[in-house]
Amino acid sequence: MKIGLLGQFGSGNSGNDGSLEAMVRFLRQARPEARLLCICSNPAKVRDDFALDVVSIRGKKPSTGRSVRSPGAGFWRVPSRIGSMIAIFQALAGTEVLVIPGTGILDDFQETPFGWPFILFWWCLAARLRGIRIAFVSIGAGPIHNTLSRRFLKAAVQMAEYRSYRDDFSLRYVRDLGVDVSRDLRFPDLAFGLRAPTQDPVVDRRPAHAAIGVGVMHYRGWKRGQADGDAIYRTYINKLSAVIGRLLEDGRRVHLFMGDKADETALDDIFQGLAPRPAGASHAFVSVARTTSLDQVMEELKKVDIAIVSRYHNLLCALKTGRPAFSLGYAQKNDELMATFGRAAFCQHIEDFDVEVLIGQVRTALADLDGARKEIEQHNAAIRRELARQGELLLSGILKERCA
Repeated sequence: MKIGLLGQFGSGNSGNDGSLEAMVRFLRQARPEARLLCICSNPAKVRDDFALDVVSIRGKKPSTGRSVRSPGAGFWRVPSRIGSMIAIFQALAGTEVLVIPGTGILDDFQETPFGWPFILFWWCLAARLRGIRIAFVSIGAGPIHNTLSRRFLKAAVQMAEYRSYRDDFSLRYVRDLGVDVSRDLRFPDLAFGLRAPTQDPVVDRRPAHAAIGVGVMHYRGWKRGQADGDAIYRTYINKLSAVIGRLLEDGRRVHLFMGDKADETALDDIFQGLAPRPAGASHAFVSVARTTSLDQVMEELKKVDIAIVSRYHNLLCALKTGRPAFSLGYAQKNDELMATFGRAAFCQHIEDFDVEVLIGQVRTALADLDGARKEIEQHNAAIRRELARQGELLLSGILKERCA
């Protein structure tokens, strides 16, 4: 059995790569004889990291480690489209199932119509024409602001034989696009299936000396090249720096980390912004981790008591490792995940969060860490059961081995 895995993998986003890793582990355990082919942004990196057969989003074998987050507009002109379809047809030869494993593939955050919305449509169309079954597994959906992007993504998802969504919002969003979701399912994000790091014994720290993880993000608004992107970014950096400053004044240690290679800029800007503090003493209580995978994110989260995060999969890792989390999100997906864990009250939007409210909530949460951790673990246990159930459905359905 040959299974294709399509997504924006190898491009520097640890959440996307974590979703791929979770699916690859599942398939290698459940279908060890299957040949896996990854179609992705940076095939050379994915090949090296996951030992997979790979092709680029253009359907070609990799020659360099260059990442292609979105192709140039010229690539999708008519002659190039014809050439790419031929290459894609060849790349899909022998494939039985094309899987889109998790990620927020059905939104247009920082995308143009002829970026991933068109790429997804084009590959699904090629797969459909070849008679390949298509599965969207635990995906995130919405919002999709651009009309053409919405058409591409709706057409792509309608070609699937199997669809499941990581939250209720995503299922409703696809339904509201006009897609029949009566047979669709709702299962947790695939990254919950990753191995969690071994937990060190809990250190009994007084709240005043607690460690706080802060997942930073290079956020410049929803749209690529947004006119007020600089102002949005600077406001976010200034407010998050203020939060960190307040935590340091309370004597708490702060661990900064990231979820995408683009976030390094934000890490540097925040850390440098702490320099004017008296005698630079604050830096003794701040660490910076340039985390490039969800495994590294979870290892960093082992060192903290509470996490303040913006990226979805950083939030997931905090909850997966039992850390009470506070979300400064940029889309509904964070709110949905937090609600699943009974933490809906601890969500704010990244563009207008209130520093005083956040500080107050952190102080309150530190007074009852054990109670919050126990509740989080109960939800994690239920999520593990749900993912196991989806695995059974996949193996008995779209991934069932066909007789020759």
